[in-house]
Amino acid sequence: MSEAIRINKYLSEAGVCSRREADRQIEAGQVTINGRVAVMGDKVSPTDQVRYGNRLVSKEEETILIAVNKPMGIVCTAEKREKDNIVDYVNYPKRIYPIGRLDKNSHGLILMTNQGELVNKMMRSRNFHEKEYIVRVNREVTEAFIQGMAKGVYLEQLGVSTRPCQVEKVGRYTFRIILTQGLNRQIRRMCETFQYRVVNLKRVRIMNIKLGNLKEGAYRKITPEEWTELRAQLMESTNAGNREGKDGKWHG
Repeated sequence: MSEAIRINKYLSEAGVCSRREADRQIEAGQVTINGRVAVMGDKVSPTDQVRYGNRLVSKEEETILIAVNKPMGIVCTAEKREKDNIVDYVNYPKRIYPIGRLDKNSHGLILMTNQGELVNKMMRSRNFHEKEYIVRVNREVTEAFIQGMAKGVYLEQLGVSTRPCQVEKVGRYTFRIILTQGLNRQIRRMCETFQYRVVNLKRVRIMNIKLGNLKEGAYRKITPEEWTELRAQLMESTNAGNREGKDGKWHG
């Protein structure tokens, strides 16, 4: 870092947390610059001393991105007060945090990183990045259900319609769905609209990164080939805020 940058970006690039979380922590008075409590908009120079809580912050040079097969019951948060938080569960030797969310009762692929800019670009709904799920429901999957899910569903609880998406029947009670947005409990809410209840929800892909045969509870580093393709897909992505407002996080 050769020039002064905003404090939230500095914390993000240091692998402490996302910019959004950094803003919350700054507002809570948890960040200091040279012993002074930081405020929104502060900038940090290379010679400044930044502390997050009682911890001295320095920029993490290593770029970390791992794929985790999250079990059900684990919560996708870095919040230590949550006893089942994914950061403690994975127990990675360096500071990382999840990209988006996968609901507690869902399982499968979640990505974790120390790169705030990567988080911002991957999470923004307006970038139309794909997330793929395999879903089992409590009733037989019909053609009418598949077509209804695919063309978009109005979710009354959220006051918004889902985008048209790819849906394919893969078993009597099972279907595959590919989303490009992440409304809160989106798939479960969509199914409920047609009087279906989700029995099992598993995320198997995020953009070009696949869960594959990664064992439940295990993690792996992203391969060089995956990195190359991911960077190519992110080339046209923005980290600007969503206009839709309600779907900035990935949920399952």
